Amino acid sequence: MKAYSIAAIPGDGIGPEVIAEGVKVLNAAARLHDFTIEWKQYPFGADHYLATGEVLTEQNLAELARHDAIYFGACGDERVAPGILEKGLVIAIRMYCDQYINVRPIRLLPGIRSPLRDKSAKDIEFVVIRENTEDFYVAAGSRVSAKRQHDSLRVTRKLYTVDFAIDVQHTSESMAYQIGLVTAEGIRRAVSYAFKLAQRRRRHVTLIDKANVLTDMYSLWREVSREVAAGFPDVSTEYMLVDAAAMWFVRSPEMFDVVAAPNMFGDILTDLGAAIQGGLGTSAGANVNPEGVSMFEPIHGSAPPLKGLQKANPIATIWAGAMMLETIGQPEAAAGVMRAIERNLERGRVRTGDLGGTATTSQVGDDIVECMQPN
Repeated sequence: MKAYSIAAIPGDGIGPEVIAEGVKVLNAAARLHDFTIEWKQYPFGADHYLATGEVLTEQNLAELARHDAIYFGACGDERVAPGILEKGLVIAIRMYCDQYINVRPIRLLPGIRSPLRDKSAKDIEFVVIRENTEDFYVAAGSRVSAKRQHDSLRVTRKLYTVDFAIDVQHTSESMAYQIGLVTAEGIRRAVSYAFKLAQRRRRHVTLIDKANVLTDMYSLWREVSREVAAGFPDVSTEYMLVDAAAMWFVRSPEMFDVVAAPNMFGDILTDLGAAIQGGLGTSAGANVNPEGVSMFEPIHGSAPPLKGLQKANPIATIWAGAMMLETIGQPEAAAGVMRAIERNLERGRVRTGDLGGTATTSQVGDDIVECMQPN
């Protein structure tokens, strides 16, 4: 019997509650499809940081990377300054494991009403592929504390190392700057992933940029994207500025199949995608290294006011678990989990408050397990 080693990081706020339901459903899927999951729980998050002063060590990262996949809940806590947990946990894992693809299915599940008038499940069904390790998320920047300052910044990736030497002189009251970068190698591998995915879907890729204003970075994005597109003559291609894409997501979501975007624009557009598919409670994501270990998570935050109340919707986390099963080599089990989610929503009897119901987090998980059972 095949066994998989999965690292579970419940994290903060509602994270432990939704991860518990994901584990419950995935264990049920494993029993039905004759494989096992060996879970290793990790305490990383706000409590761990406040107790130790560390978010993740290099040793922690190396241990996480030895698992077959990582299942993540949420991070964020009012006791910790914004950015510390996000950078030190989620982004640190993405960078260390070179999870250079972010996959976000934008799909209106049956039984959920979209806020878009006259749009149904047949209209909202596309995927956003977000480059996940470059752009303005390379964490190269500074708050300038003096009128003159010299900064040395280094960006290290498995593909390359970049050093910046910056002399700053200013006359403003205060100043901060952030450097974004994209590379031909980083663009090429992300866009190639999008085209290969499109070949298995409806054979259309929309490429997002802002090359009309941020001309240096995003003209390179567009140039390399065109080179990649030339290698996929069976896939149609469209180029779209990010502001126009935001409009068309709302006006005509049915025009999209696979969307490929730089890191920051992809981050923003996928939250808009979550809104049109019915909310964050049903929005899953994956941070993928096709050659290594990947991390799967709901895209919502930790929602501290809901902590411990059993009000959080676990469907996004369970859907992320289905994505994890498919990635590690159990596509039939993944499909079974998705059918169970759809059946739960179509029946409409067991729903959390965000979907108009009164059920608890664990009751939704139990119902999805029940929906998985053979008739």
